[in-house]
Amino acid sequence: MRNITVTVDDDTYRRARIAAAEQDTSVSALVKSYLQTLAANETESERLKRQEREIREKIMAFDGGDRLSREQLHDRR
Repeated sequence: MRNITVTVDDDTYRRARIAAAEQDTSVSALVKSYLQTLAANETESERLKRQEREIREKIMAFDGGDRLSREQLHDRR
């Protein structure tokens, strides 16, 4: 586990302490929770790679024989 040092202005620190007290926790716990949430989110690069994988899977699953018949295509019920 790593320790980090963060410098904030006095007003920000005061507000963070109040928010932490309202949630019955510490400023360190709030920062840790925020950083964990931030790190858990998918990066733009990861999102694009996932989308590419999904699109490639759809392309590979495509079969021209799966097309609608003429009757199904023009069915207007």
